[in-house]
Amino acid sequence: MRSWSDTLRFAFQPVVNLSTGGIAALEILARPETGDILAEARRNPELDGRLAVSAVRAAVRQETLLPLHVNVFAGTLADLGGLAPLHDAVRAAGRMPWEITVDICPPFTHVPRTALLEAAAALREQGFRISADGVGEGDAPLCLLTDLSPDVVKLDSSLLSRPAAVKAMRTLCDELGALLSVEGVETEFQCAAALSAGAQLAQGHLFAPPARLPAVDVYVPPRSPAVGTPTPTGPLVREFVRPAALLPADASAGRVRALLTGSPEVSGVLLVDRDGVPVRSVHRSRFLLSMSGRYGHALYADRPAAKLGDPPRTVGIDATAWEVLDVVADGGRARISDDVAVVDAYGRCVGAVRLADLVRALAETRVEEAAGLNPLTRLPGSDAITGEVDRRIATGHAFALSWLDVDHFKQVNDSAGFAAGDELIRSVGRALQLAASGSTRVGHIGGDDFLVLADPEGLDPLAASVLDAPWSAGGRAVTLSLATVLCPPGSVTDHRQAAACLAPLKKAAKSLYGASWVLGHVGSPGHEVRRGARATARQAGCAMGDPTRR
Repeated sequence: MRSWSDTLRFAFQPVVNLSTGGIAALEILARPETGDILAEARRNPELDGRLAVSAVRAAVRQETLLPLHVNVFAGTLADLGGLAPLHDAVRAAGRMPWEITVDICPPFTHVPRTALLEAAAALREQGFRISADGVGEGDAPLCLLTDLSPDVVKLDSSLLSRPAAVKAMRTLCDELGALLSVEGVETEFQCAAALSAGAQLAQGHLFAPPARLPAVDVYVPPRSPAVGTPTPTGPLVREFVRPAALLPADASAGRVRALLTGSPEVSGVLLVDRDGVPVRSVHRSRFLLSMSGRYGHALYADRPAAKLGDPPRTVGIDATAWEVLDVVADGGRARISDDVAVVDAYGRCVGAVRLADLVRALAETRVEEAAGLNPLTRLPGSDAITGEVDRRIATGHAFALSWLDVDHFKQVNDSAGFAAGDELIRSVGRALQLAASGSTRVGHIGGDDFLVLADPEGLDPLAASVLDAPWSAGGRAVTLSLATVLCPPGSVTDHRQAAACLAPLKKAAKSLYGASWVLGHVGSPGHEVRRGARATARQAGCAMGDPTRR
């Protein structure tokens, strides 16, 4: 009598990194030839656990080096309290637990939450990564998603028609330190929507359908330079992580050579200890050059490969692309092409990044930023500032939004000339840039108008640096007006509402005499005058040729 395992086959579908266009992992999908074993596994935790073990063994038979995603029902984890047989199967196959992501699948209804969270924690202790699957069409409560704190959140493609929901999930993922993936992508339009909404990973028939043999190449539509959501500090490393070729720290040089010659796409091998912490880095070209020398094979084949390796260069999963470049620069010119290992909070390797991917991404970021710079001051325009305002609102951060301009700037141009006016604008922009520190962002929105986004505690030194300076144009004294609105967490819904709260404060600042600063709070009536004074009747009636008077 044939058992369920005799009629079960597995297919592999690539999980694609949308930033690099490469395959980040393979999801293993059960494909029974007869019956509905998946429905049975949903009711039978022991059977579901055996399916997960079989999936890993099927991947081993294909000799793939890519990280793997294995599906397990939420009820299975809660019932079994973890997957000890899966850990044993992974070790027996010569793979590391951190190369395996356990996709926790719905339904979540009626699953004991405490038991599920404890089981997920046990998997993490063993080194496995966690993914929340079926979010959007499934029944995963947001509170459970937050408590689970997965490494990957997989959204159903139906959410792509609701971009606000996908962007909100990207914000949540950023807070949790997770990657956002979209499943079921079938068209280029869906791929573009996933990118613009902030997804970093995707899978679906557009890239490659599930197949009995793991794909070695995928189709990724060309990426528009305007698509993406780079952060002010540069793209994050987690967006460019590639699978790393890992071998035990005591692997022989012959074993490393066999891996490299059999996998021409592998640029290097990381030797890791039993906990997955990189101890040596073996660069493909330098290693093979040493082995191909006159006595290379005789000298090194049976000796530890670590002797031909270098100290690993590592960065944390939360590092930015710029931080990786710093690590590369410190490594010396001879190692400029080496991969950089990406490690988690425990120092375990979760992948590697290549310099070429980072340089391309940073170049695209700079091109996009340059297109939005004001040609006079080379400062970002309003879109960059308002986008950052929306990001801080979404992440629940307090912020201060300020508007600054030159008093009677038209008269400055009329009396001193456009060249003097332009130089004054450039000088004000430089002063704002020099005064900006930490997370402060300065934008030039046109003419003599500037926007400044800062943390509330950084306002006083910034205001003093620009308002106390002796400004002049064409030999005539000039004053500036500054208006600021403080926005506590939850006080505004988007940048438009923040700008609407700032508008009356701008008017109040312009009604004052001399250099002025008006400060208000969202939701609070009135405002505080930090600088400037009410103009007297005589001052108000003075000749408008004096730019120091309103």
